[in-house]
Formats: sequence, C-alpha cells, structure tokens
Amino acid sequence: MAKILFSKSKITANFLWLWGFWLPVVVILGHIPIAQAQGLVTQPMVNLPTVDTGYTLGPGDLLQLDIFNIPEYSGNNGHHQVSIDGSVNFPLIGNIPVQGMTLDQVTAILQQRYGEYLQRPILAMKLIAARPLQIAVTGEVQRPGSYIVSPSTGITTNNSQMELPEVQGAGGRLPTITKVLQMAGGITPSADIRQVKIRRASGNGGEKIINLDLWELLQTGDLRQDITLRDGDTIYIPTNTENNAAESSQLITANFASNNNQPINVAVVGAVNRPGTHTLSLEANSVTSPEPGQPGEGLGSSETGGLFTVTKALKMAGGITANADIRNIQVRRLTRTQTEQQITVDLWKLLQEGDLSQDAMLQQGDTIIVPTATTTETQQNAEIASASFSPDTVKISLVGEVVSPGAKSLAPHTSLNQALVEAGGFNESRANKKQVELIRIHPNGTVSRRQIPINLSAGVNEETNPTLRNNDVIVVGRSGGATFRDGLGTVLNSLSPINNFLGLFRFVNIFN
Repeated sequence: MAKILFSKSKITANFLWLWGFWLPVVVILGHIPIAQAQGLVTQPMVNLPTVDTGYTLGPGDLLQLDIFNIPEYSGNNGHHQVSIDGSVNFPLIGNIPVQGMTLDQVTAILQQRYGEYLQRPILAMKLIAARPLQIAVTGEVQRPGSYIVSPSTGITTNNSQMELPEVQGAGGRLPTITKVLQMAGGITPSADIRQVKIRRASGNGGEKIINLDLWELLQTGDLRQDITLRDGDTIYIPTNTENNAAESSQLITANFASNNNQPINVAVVGAVNRPGTHTLSLEANSVTSPEPGQPGEGLGSSETGGLFTVTKALKMAGGITANADIRNIQVRRLTRTQTEQQITVDLWKLLQEGDLSQDAMLQQGDTIIVPTATTTETQQNAEIASASFSPDTVKISLVGEVVSPGAKSLAPHTSLNQALVEAGGFNESRANKKQVELIRIHPNGTVSRRQIPINLSAGVNEETNPTLRNNDVIVVGRSGGATFRDGLGTVLNSLSPINNFLGLFRFVNIFN
C-alpha cells in the first residue's frame, strides 16, 4: 500500500482528493488524529499537554506525526524526538531542523516536503511531551537561581525534586510562573508583584520583555497573568520601593509567597528589655518570649497565626520599656539589590484604631529599632502597658519596713500604692507612713531618687502614686519612734558586757 501511495500516479491523487473533499478542516489543523477520526488505525488516546501556539521546539521534545491513511507512519509509529542537534529524522524526507520553530512552522515544512511524494498530503503534528525547561529566577525570591522544570516529573534543582500536580501526567503540562516561584522558595515581603518581568528569547536572536501584574491575579483571579513559561525564560521580581503594610499582609498569604514555617533571625534594638538578635520560630503556632530580667527562663507564649510580625519580635525581646516611642518604630531591611529599605511602624494606631496593617511582616535579617519617647503621657502609658507587645510582668523590689519585703513580679502598669499592698502593707510599729523613696534605673544607665508622699486614697498620678517600671526599687523608711528605739537598743547592746558583769557581781553578793 505504501509503495502505491508514494508513486505519483493519477489513481493515488484522485483517491486522496476524494478523501480530502469531505474530511473536516479540523483534521488538517491537527486537533484529532486522522487515523482515529476515520477508524482506519486504532490507537490509544494520548493526553496531550496544553501548549500555546508560540511554543518553540528544542532538543528533548517528543512529537507525534499523523499522515492520513499511512498507518506505518502514524499513531505510535509517528513518535519522533527532537535530537540533540535540534533536528528530527522523518520517514522518507529525512533530517529536518526544527529547533526554534513552532508546531505550525514545522507542519508547513512537512506539508511541503511530503508534497514531493503525496498529492495534497494531509498530516497533523502534535507535541506529546515537552522537554525539560531551564528557567532562571532573580530578584525578590527566597532562593534565586536556575531551575530545571520537567513537565512529566516535576521541578528539579540541585539534585532535588519537587512534584507538582500541574506538571504531571501523560505528556504533562508546561509550568506557570507561580509554580516556578513556589520552587524558588516564594517571593519575599519586599517583592513588587505589580511589575514582574519575564525576559524571553525571540526568533530573530533578540529578546522581548513580558510584563505581568500578579496583584491582579490575587485580587481578581486574572489567570492571564499566570502565563506558561518556555525554555530559557528569566523571571525578574523587582523590589517594592513604596512599602504598603496592608498589601504586604495580603501578599504573604499568597500560595507563591515565601514559606512562613522556617525560623528567621531578626535584631531588636532600642527601648526594649532584651535588645539583641532573636530567632522567631513556629512551634505549634506559638512563639516563646522570656520574661524581662530572666533570659531563657519563664517562657510564655502568644498566638502568631503563622506569621512573623513586629509585635511578635518585640515580645521575644522582653517587651518594650516604659519610655518607648511606639509611634516611630523603624524596620530596616536589606533587599536583594543590596539597598536598604525602611518601613515605619505606628503601633499606637494598632492600639487605638485596630489598624492591623501596622503590625508589619518580618523577613530574615530584618532590624527593628524602637526609639525612646521624649515626652510621655500617663493615659498613653496605661494603654501601652496593657498591650500584647509590652512585658507580661514588671519586676520591682521593696526594702525596709513592709510586712513582706523582697523582689516582686507585678502586672504591667502597677502603681506604687498597689505595690505596697502586694508587700502586705506597712510594718505598723516601725514604718514611716508619710513618705517612701523611689529609686529608678533609667535605660541610659543613670539612677534617680525621689521622695514620694504617701496618699493611699489617691488614683494613679506621678506625684503621689506613680506607675512603676521594671527594676524600680521602693524603700520604706523607719518612723521616728522606730529610729529612736533602734538607736537606744544599739547603745544598750554596746553596754551589755558591763551590765552582765554587774549582774553577776550582785548575784554573788546574795550568798555572802
């Protein structure tokens, strides 16, 4: 049969013309295998990949050629793989260079070459399995670099492999940009996903730039932004120069954002109780924070919701001090381009307005700077003291004439009068109930001493009932009577040896 068909006889030409008269045009375009359409050749249905018309062929691509009424070169017999030199050895016509061509271009060439053997040849060309693609990812991603994407097995890099359902199955599917971003560890919080760029080689030896807006994908579900990639594509994620805390909180929950389960190291400096480097990690969705004054001990926990934020870092640093300026907290971040990015955080808005966008998301290497407030307000201090990023307790010491002197752990914003009550009150027979001394150690290392008049009925105020701060010391002195008695006792004690001698002398005289 093949011998007769390949002769340029009139019978063969007429035969082919009759078939071509009624055969649907869709067969010529290659949407269904010709042999299957006519039932002349029964081949199993092949699940073909989704390929855009601009896909260019390269070494490793597996093709299927169907020639109408030629079962010897169709179906399974029509499978051809592009060789390392970018060519395919087709039956009868020999080696055809196909590298860099689209399926339509190759089909047109085959149509012409097979025309030398067939009158009005009817054929279809399909891509059965796409070759592994090499794709580069740069910019604001966790792990920039080059990745090998195999539509049939997943994504491989550095001898490791991640299986993706979207790129598996018979023939596989070409990867999309979001899937490759996932493999690169996800985008960082500094990423500007509105201006994503893909550099792609063009047919004339140059390159073209494709601009994508992945924010539209997140907000409106515009799948046109999640395009399929080709071999040699380079994905560039730029840095967002104008940080938007509200958008960052949405962005970090995207499926192509960085993995929030990995521990990160951040530095916290300024008006906090434990400045320095801290590691934020997730253990059963909680983050541990030591109490002030006891590094590594007395661990408490607070819910994180799976995100690392400024308030969580402040908690790890023992909480803010009483003179912290929470309106002007700075987060400094080094971007992938080695430029420093500064984010201003106003936690007062978080407390007053419930503005969760102020609780900025953190990433590896961030530095949090908590400045010192120049002026403070009593009412404001009360609200800050009860905030989740303030210390859970304040540690003070009471010495002198109280019932239970010593170190005390009290709730934030405890007043002087409350501290005296916690210590059991004054020693009634010895304490000076008119005034106490408050010794305060300031963050700059200086020490202040104040005489505070006692008014147990007064509310919180700086004159008679101030709010206590961490490491405050309250000294309750002796009353005048107690001072006199103690002085007299000291004198008498110094005379006690003489008194004992005289007593012994009188005792001996009794028996004389």
